[in-house]
Amino acid sequence: MSLTVKVIEPSGILDGIRGNQLRREVNDILDSGIEILLIDMKEVKFIDSSGLGSLVSAMQLVRNANAKLFVCSISDQVRMLFELTKMDRIFQVFVDQDDFHRQLLAVTE
Repeated sequence: MSLTVKVIEPSGILDGIRGNQLRREVNDILDSGIEILLIDMKEVKFIDSSGLGSLVSAMQLVRNANAKLFVCSISDQVRMLFELTKMDRIFQVFVDQDDFHRQLLAVTE
């Protein structure tokens, strides 16, 4: 069984403006009929509250489309923010893309 996986890689600071871009990108990707979306955050240096909000609404968009959203390569700042806001319970976070593919393949075979 092969799943359609799309990876997006935001960079810099995930704030209100970048968060809106991310949401639009997620919406466009979902329109193309993917099943799994991975947000690779290795280039994201900082997330503020509106950036966090955009991740949550991206998750809701993905769920509404019956797809799955995962996150990988988060910085220590983002990890701390996820833990403080309990986002680590909402998002399944992988170490990096290799970790994601290893675990995903194990689950889908």
